[in-house]
Amino acid sequence: MELRFPQPLTEGSLVGVTSPSSGVSGALQPRLDVAVSAVEDRGFAVTVGECMNGDRHVSGPAAQRAAEFQNMLLDPEIRAVIPPWGGETCIDLMPLLDWDAIAGAEPTWVIGYSDISTLLAPLTLRAGWATIHGNNLMDTPYRTPSGLVDWLDIASLPVGSSFAQTSPGAHRRGFVDYVEYPDVNAYELETPSRWHRLDAPGEELIATGRLIGGCIDTIAYLAGTPFLDTAVLRGGGDDLLVYVEAASENAGCIARSLHGMRLSGFFDGAAAVLVGRTYAPDLNDLTQQEAVLDALLPLGVPILAGVDCGHWAPYMPLVNGALATVEHNARSSVITQTLA
Repeated sequence: MELRFPQPLTEGSLVGVTSPSSGVSGALQPRLDVAVSAVEDRGFAVTVGECMNGDRHVSGPAAQRAAEFQNMLLDPEIRAVIPPWGGETCIDLMPLLDWDAIAGAEPTWVIGYSDISTLLAPLTLRAGWATIHGNNLMDTPYRTPSGLVDWLDIASLPVGSSFAQTSPGAHRRGFVDYVEYPDVNAYELETPSRWHRLDAPGEELIATGRLIGGCIDTIAYLAGTPFLDTAVLRGGGDDLLVYVEAASENAGCIARSLHGMRLSGFFDGAAAVLVGRTYAPDLNDLTQQEAVLDALLPLGVPILAGVDCGHWAPYMPLVNGALATVEHNARSSVITQTLA
């Protein structure tokens, strides 16, 4: 499979907004308007689709959501597609998308996280498009914390470019009510945090590989299917850097999901595994970190935890398909990604 990176956004580029999973409307419309304006203020144009209804857990019937999402992907005028946020069941789009048509089209940047990673990973592994696991649209108005790079800046980089990110050293525990605070644009990162070796506390790490991963709660259900076959990404001889993060499933569910993903071969060829921080619930005798070790220690590769790629802000963009190097020691943690 040929891995391809979308062409960079330039001034006036058109960004598509659609909700392949959960929509936003009603009381959340003011925040959506602020988010759209944040993209426009950067010099880009925005088109908002019809699948935006937030009354239920999905924005519309699966066929309608699939058609609108695919139309945006195949529209040569649209250079990036970013949903407002995730949701629950965009897995129902998998059999409805024309994957051959998508694979044959010029790639478009697709950005998001949570349930949107159910689409991002297959777009990379099945269609050969690099994708960005990072902010969603509703988070775009926030000023980017020191050390991180905004998704709009990444999507504007020429193919072949490299960029480095480091942890801001703190995160936000909790969420902001966008109904009450639709204009919020500054993170309050009140909880100190840093990355740490989970498998070998205190040891340093340098690892290089192609990035791939997503939200365990959603992509685990694709394990063993053609939509999550990481063998195609290893075809060029590169190792993988696999990242995973837990949204809300308890530690028992996360352990089962990670075991299943490992048994299906998802982690084969991994040089290291990056684990996003989480506040998903533990069990009485099994923590989230113990769940990761229970399932992934048999891989025999370094496991780096506390990475800024989970559901708790800030959100560090990771480009699926990018060649990346992670360097971690007692003084610093850095990940460098190359769009090639």
